[in-house]
Amino acid sequence: MAKLKISELPDEKPVKITVELPANVFRDLQTYAEAVGRHSDRPANDLGRLASAMVARFMATDRAFAKSKRTPALKAK
Repeated sequence: MAKLKISELPDEKPVKITVELPANVFRDLQTYAEAVGRHSDRPANDLGRLASAMVARFMATDRAFAKSKRTPALKAK
């Protein structure tokens, strides 16, 4: 099997949010968590932490987002 993009969940102090997911996305998240659990030392049964890691990975690899963080916002006149 190919290497997963999320292989281990970071251990950080969380900030709680509530998110509604479509049922098919939730099922895929559960399946991904099972795959992470099979390929790591500890099970990835905390779907919230897994979703957080996935969002962080997505933002870290989004070039347009990275560019927008580096470019100061233009001041409104």
